Amino acid sequence: MTVLDATVPAAQAGLAAPAGGPVRFVGDARFFWRLLVRGAVLLMFTLGIYRFWLTTDIRRFLWSDTELLGETFEYTGTARELLLGFVMAIAILVPLYTAFFFIALSSGPIGEVSGLLSFLLLALLGQYAIYRARRYRLTRTVYRGVRFHQTGSAWRYGVCGIFWWGMIILTLGLAYPFAQSQLERFKMRNTYYGDLPGRFEASGLPLFARGLLMWFLAVVPSTAGLLATLDAVDWETLSAPGRSDDALSWLETSGLAHAVVYAGVTLIWLALAVAVLYPIFQAMVLRWWVSGLRFGDVVVTSRLRTAQVYGVYARFLGYALLFTLVCGVLLVAALYAVPAVIEKEDHSLLSEIVATAALVAVYVIAALGYSTIHQATVRLGLWRCVVESVEIQGAAALDHVAAAGEPSSPIGEGLADALNVGGL
Repeated sequence: MTVLDATVPAAQAGLAAPAGGPVRFVGDARFFWRLLVRGAVLLMFTLGIYRFWLTTDIRRFLWSDTELLGETFEYTGTARELLLGFVMAIAILVPLYTAFFFIALSSGPIGEVSGLLSFLLLALLGQYAIYRARRYRLTRTVYRGVRFHQTGSAWRYGVCGIFWWGMIILTLGLAYPFAQSQLERFKMRNTYYGDLPGRFEASGLPLFARGLLMWFLAVVPSTAGLLATLDAVDWETLSAPGRSDDALSWLETSGLAHAVVYAGVTLIWLALAVAVLYPIFQAMVLRWWVSGLRFGDVVVTSRLRTAQVYGVYARFLGYALLFTLVCGVLLVAALYAVPAVIEKEDHSLLSEIVATAALVAVYVIAALGYSTIHQATVRLGLWRCVVESVEIQGAAALDHVAAAGEPSSPIGEGLADALNVGGL
């Protein structure tokens, strides 16, 4: 698929689109559904290799149908670049994982702490990959013939990322707003549109104040429930070699009965908190992030509403429930119909093989199906909501931008893909 292919439905949608703000999304959701369904089928038959082409098609669709001041963006990256970057990343990671394996087998202090060292090194490499992947994507994003680009040290960003994520873990999430503001500030002060420098002006304190109540509602009860669960268990009784023949009595004396109750209540509360509060939190963070973006004299603000984000997730849940029913029917058919047909010919081994293959096929279809639904509803829905909520001041500065920056290597994108820390 080319950029022109993706802009055809955009142009058709734009003919009927009402005059709106300076930023609009004019893409056709039906075209995006077809793109994703075709991609899911090809992913299944190519054992996942087609994902490089699918990712490229998705990026081209989203950017080429995003309109700013009457002109659309362009994504110039190719699937071949993503594939090459992934191969180079594998060439780096395989020797690294091999070294981790042999270090773990060695005796002495190094072998004892090898697990922790491996985790820290991979975490640092993951943050490095995130920054380098962002650089690649920016240099493939073009507006009015001028590309975005990014400078700055990826290793320095990696160290900052490790520090701030450590603070987030130690504070049970309270440091998240300050971490995000500092990391976004690092990214944006090294981001350029041509020769127009970017910056990030949002502070972490307002985000902290707005999210504090949600933190208390979600994290504090969950932490208290976890501590109560651990405290309810009599670890000495549980680790004792002898065990009572009366299972109910043993559950009572070991404390597991109470622990299961506490754990169940905690999980239910956490699930409800996530379902109710996460859309509010995501809308708040997206609005805060967009409103902090600056490019020279260009000021960006967002009027994204929480109800819009709830609507996006409600649509996802509706499609997901419908797809779950279909998968359930297919699973029942695989469990009963296939073995029944084969057993008539008295091939029990063949029956087991076919039934296992059918279960694997249902699993793969379910995984690809949920991924497709998520991208077609959540990813596209949030992109559309965020884009159409944007307001811009000082856009005249975009008329005087000179081209600058060079295309970046795709190795960062490949590392991010291989380490499963990639983004759109």
